Order: sequence, then C-alpha cells, then structure tokens
Amino acid sequence: MKKALLFFVFLLTATAFSQEDAWVYFTDKPMAQFYLDNPLTMLSQRALDRRTTQGIALNVQDTPIHQTYIDQITAATGIIVKAQSKWLNALHIRGSQTDIAALTTLPFVDRIQYANHSLNPGGRPAPQANQTTQRINKFLETQEDYNYGGSNVQVQMLNANWLHQQDFTGTGKVIAVMDAGFPGVNTQTPFQRLRDNNLILGGYDFVNRVANPYTGFQHGTQVLSNMGGYADNELIGTAPNAQYYLFITEDTNSENPLEESNWVEALEMADSLGVDVVNTSLGYFTYDNPAYSYVYADMNGQTSFSSRAAEIAFSKGMICVTSAGNSGSGANPYISVPADAVSTLAIGAVNSSEIKAAFSSIGPSFDGRIKPDLMAMGVGVTVATQTGAIATNNGTSFAGPILAGAIASFWSAFPNKTNAEIIQLVKASADRFTNPNNDYGYGIPDFQLAYNNALLSTSAFSKKSFSIYPNPAQNQITITFTDAISSAEIAFYNNLGQLVLQKPIKDNQTIALDNLNSGIYFYKVTFDTVSETGKLIKK
Repeated sequence: MKKALLFFVFLLTATAFSQEDAWVYFTDKPMAQFYLDNPLTMLSQRALDRRTTQGIALNVQDTPIHQTYIDQITAATGIIVKAQSKWLNALHIRGSQTDIAALTTLPFVDRIQYANHSLNPGGRPAPQANQTTQRINKFLETQEDYNYGGSNVQVQMLNANWLHQQDFTGTGKVIAVMDAGFPGVNTQTPFQRLRDNNLILGGYDFVNRVANPYTGFQHGTQVLSNMGGYADNELIGTAPNAQYYLFITEDTNSENPLEESNWVEALEMADSLGVDVVNTSLGYFTYDNPAYSYVYADMNGQTSFSSRAAEIAFSKGMICVTSAGNSGSGANPYISVPADAVSTLAIGAVNSSEIKAAFSSIGPSFDGRIKPDLMAMGVGVTVATQTGAIATNNGTSFAGPILAGAIASFWSAFPNKTNAEIIQLVKASADRFTNPNNDYGYGIPDFQLAYNNALLSTSAFSKKSFSIYPNPAQNQITITFTDAISSAEIAFYNNLGQLVLQKPIKDNQTIALDNLNSGIYFYKVTFDTVSETGKLIKK
C-alpha cells in the first residue's frame, strides 16, 4: 500500500529482514459440519438473513478455523501468529524461514506461502540489496432536502441528492469502513447525528487488537464523513442514515503484508455481523521490504491475499467498494490490490468538472479487465476532520466512500435485490457504460437513472408474475406463472439461512413439502436475471 500524502514521494532503501511473513494454509476443517448445523454459532441472524434474501447457501468457508490447528501453530518454535482467515483457512505468521518451513511437517498443513515472492516455488527473484522502492502516500490533504453546502457538487455529481429527496438515505443498510483510524468520530459535531441516532454499531482496532476505533490516523474519520457526516449547509454524506462499523486495519508506522491480513480478518467480521457495503480507501502495491512488494503482473484479482478474500466477500452477498489508488502519475500507474478483484468496485477520482485527476490510478487489470470500474469526485472533496473542522482533501480515498454511501442509499430503495443486481444497475447508469476505457472505467453513475432502470426491471418481472398457493401450506404447494414465463427456479431457506430445497419449476407445478418441518421459510424465485423473494408458512 502506498501510505504517505499523495504528493509526497520518497525513496526507501531496502534493509536486511531477519524475519519473514508468510501464510500457512490448512488441509481441512474437522468441525465444519457442526457449525453448518448450528450457523448462529458463527454468523449473526442479520448475516444469515442477507444470505437468505440473495439465495446464498452456507458452505465450509463460513466455518471457523480448527482451533487445535491454531494452537499447534502458536506453540511452534519461533512462530508468531499475527492474523487469521477462516475463508482462506489460513494464518498470517511471522518467524525465521527455517522455523516457518518446519511447519510443513505437520499433517494438517497444506502449504506455506511466503510474502517474500522469491521464497515461493517459481517465485520471482529477490531484489538486489541496493534496489530502491518508490512509495507514494495515499492519504491526501423530496423528503429529505439537505443543505449540502460545500459537499453539494460531490453529491449532486452522482444524483445521490435525488435519492435523498425520495427518502432513500441508507436506512436499513450497514456499511463497514476499513481504514487507519477514526479519532474525533466519538466527540466531534459532524458525527453527532450518527451518535445520537445510534448509527455507529461498533468497531475494532485490528492493529492493536483492542475494541477502540477512535484512535489512529484521521484518514478514516475523513472517509466516514463522506458517507455519514452531517453538518448543515457544510457537509452531508451520501448515506446519512446508514449504520456503520468502524475497523482499523492499517498500521501507519510500517508497510507490511500483515495489513492485508488485518483487512481480510475485518472483512470476515463484517460479513458475520451482516454488513452490506464495505468501503476500503486503502490499497497495496509496495512494502517496506521490497521482496514483499507487488508488480503489475500481480494485479490479476487472484494473486494477493486480500483480493481473493474480496471475491469471497462478494459471494457472501456484500458489495466491496475500493479506492483505485493514487499512483496514476507515478512509475506504477495501475490500480492496487484489492481494487483488482473481479467483483470489487474500484473507484477512480475526477475533479468538479468531471475530468480525471492525474493521480487517479488506471487500468486495466493485468488480465485485461476494465478497471477502474466507476468514478466519483476526488479533488477538492469536502470532509470533516478529527477536530470537527470542515475542510477539503484530494484522493481516490474520498471518491470511494462518496460512491459507497450512494450505493448503500440506492440499495435501501431496493433491499431485496442481490449485490450483483445492484452493481449491474449502478454500472449501467454510468456515462461511459457503452464505451468504457482504462482511465474512467464505465464512468460516473447517475443514481436517478439507476433507480428508474431498477423500477423497469422490477415492473417487468411483475408483469410476468407468479402465484404460490396455498400459503400457509401443509404437504404441498402449487406454482403458477403467466404465459410470458416458461420456466424458472425456486429455492427455500429456513430461518437460519440454510438452503433446504431447490429445484427448477414450470407453470402449474406442484411441489411436495413433506420433508420440511413446520415453520416459516423464505423462498426465492428466479427468472432469467430477475428474482423475487417472499415467505412461506409450512403448517
């Protein structure tokens, strides 16, 4: 990650590193079935509900790492466990190369992946001792009719103010903010509305392993203000009524792959708490140890630990919104990780005239995909600081949260749509959707257009309506379609989010319910790319 103010560039000479960072991956999860049978022991009800709404079944990724494996790694000679990921079934460890390599003798260890690329099979050579690495600091200086003040342009550029006028302000949606710190959020006036309305649900500092997010570097404070800040006639965020979790994953004192692992661990916590949208104004490319740094070939959505986890987050029903990066005018102008992940929305920056900022990182991903995905204002952005002052700042760090909040507000208008449907609607509303490029991606979204398109798709489904009867039911139900639908699929989930029945269906089809216990079930009917959800009571 490039961690100093964007316009401050300095050279770092590589020094000797006696300790190595690595990830140790395990072969299995012996207790997985227990957790799958008892999902509330690993996920909140809200997380299960999000899966149910989107038709997402639980799987082994959701289950915790086997504690016995963690204990044995912790007890190993010279090994320090720094972070963990249940999705990837891995621990981030630190130790000498000899001590790390000794772990491969353990029967439950599948493989070791070193952060030092030269130590992995087929890895690229380590840099020479006198090699220098260029680091660039990323942290830069209707019913609701808000007085946006200085934030007017950044909100109206996306037509997010139109959403607010329709009373779509993020209510019912939860956003997790992963950043470097949130000092002042618990005391300053621009965040008082969040506090008074209990919209900050909690937080955690993964760097220091304490439950206090109101410390660290104020970058996160400013980022949060673009979504949830409220200072009448000065600053209004794009999702003022969403709920928030605040996670510190970034250590500003060093640049190490551990920050990626902290980020992944926070992402998994966000999932377990039922978060809908994740904002990340962080990116990783170079590290203090040059042997750990990435090259452009790694920007493929599959190489980095964080990008692989971001893709899993999408499969769990969340939307990850990630700043594209501030290296557009540097030696490595491309997007960083995890912005390179396939399903993550990488956000670039434009000025108030909708012209791309020179610093905004470009695409494509190394494997040729369009990146960045979308653009928002990132030059002269109005923010709130840790002292409560209203100021301006620059960076994709702020374009990302402006758009993340707008997405949460938009999703609150269509809470039953899947994350994939929301992303497609937002992209399709962007001004370069039919002619994307590597500077602007699909362009700047228009949320009024996205809303209208969503209504059209919903009404189109309604015209092809279906009926399920009887409801409540006993041993069977019948499903009927209008003539416009030839076939579809139905899935039933229990109140723990577990998939209990799934099958293709046709008009006037009878489905037996003998194997289902009495209770309330959620169903999801899918036709083409459109879906509809509802509840069924089994007597």
